[in-house]
Amino acid sequence: MSPQSPVTVVVLSWNRRDDTLACLASLAVATYEPLSIVCVDNGSSDGSADAVSEAFPGVRVVRLTRNHGFAGGMNAGIVAALEGGARLVLTLNNDMLVDPGFVEPLVDALHEHPYAAAACSQVLFADPPERVWYAGARYRPRRGYQGRHLRYGERPLPPGTPPYETDRACAGAMLVSRDAIARVGLFAEELFAYAEDVDWSLRARSQGSPILVVPASLVRHAVSASTGGEGSATTIYYDLRNGLTVAERRAPLGRARTALRRLESLGAHVAQALLFSPRRRQALGAVWLGWKHFRAGRLGPMR
Repeated sequence: MSPQSPVTVVVLSWNRRDDTLACLASLAVATYEPLSIVCVDNGSSDGSADAVSEAFPGVRVVRLTRNHGFAGGMNAGIVAALEGGARLVLTLNNDMLVDPGFVEPLVDALHEHPYAAAACSQVLFADPPERVWYAGARYRPRRGYQGRHLRYGERPLPPGTPPYETDRACAGAMLVSRDAIARVGLFAEELFAYAEDVDWSLRARSQGSPILVVPASLVRHAVSASTGGEGSATTIYYDLRNGLTVAERRAPLGRARTALRRLESLGAHVAQALLFSPRRRQALGAVWLGWKHFRAGRLGPMR
């Protein structure tokens, strides 16, 4: 890999046509070369795939017949990118708007740290004033609740801040190499949405491959647009179910400590439903359903 290695961006789209078109328009002025784009349409019903093909004829569109979730949809795009000869793959949510020079710092970081599994952008909230949504995150799988991202709501880190290690990646804006994908594998599709990047990060770090945050790479995020926002019932459901699933896969505990971890997670998500959700009753129902499906080992899409 070199600082001029070809990069393929994989944009995942599902029923938010305007967001996808805006994301691709921001990518169209990205300064990195050579840069190619794969847009995966996750079974949209709003004409997103046709709109992308019409507005951006240079973008390869992968059309899935149904919604495979973030994990399955992004995996389809990664496979398409690798089959096209990509050496570096950049996963990107369709509700991201990128700065023109956001790719170069990520490529430089992986070039300078060849054993790193991934390099992640500094992600800001889309709405002004500029505040951090993601600049790294702690993850302790023995805990039932991980809290917010590092520097959440604070002013952005200066572009001159050197890359640094973090516990877990944000796959919404993450650069990985072909070699890292071969070592770590693809996202766990049974999780469907949420915590798939946590699971991937834990697998990478178990092999001694760090995850990097690169503050000089900036993107802006309309938070959780595809699932209704951070306090939505859908978000709470997947966060509870998948969070406990990943934690118990990667850090099995004894009976008493497992019970405490589960209790902590339940309590945290009940609090989130009561304090931050605009529809408390629906959010509390999502907590119960997420807990029920976790206990039953039921993964895949929420239903």
